[in-house]
Amino acid sequence: MLVVHVHVQVKPESVAAFIAATTENAAQSVLEPGIARFDVVQQADDPTRFVLVEAYRSTEAPAAHKATAHYATWRDAVEPMMAAPRRSVKYSNVFPADNGW
Repeated sequence: MLVVHVHVQVKPESVAAFIAATTENAAQSVLEPGIARFDVVQQADDPTRFVLVEAYRSTEAPAAHKATAHYATWRDAVEPMMAAPRRSVKYSNVFPADNGW
């Protein structure tokens, strides 16, 4: 299991549009066979900051995800909403066991 945290800061005036675009992308993403979870969380003390928590079933699944139409639509829609470039951090799953996802 590969877990990726994507850190995003959006422009204050774009928060609602970012949430709409990102929740649509997340709803489509969880339908992909290579994705176990796709969470969207908003920082409590700064509503312009988000973390996308993406849990992939294999190391190949992120590339398959990035090849989907819904990802391309999301990427292009949110790019002008960003206050800073998004960044990601990759993790290896420890608990729960991979078969528990």
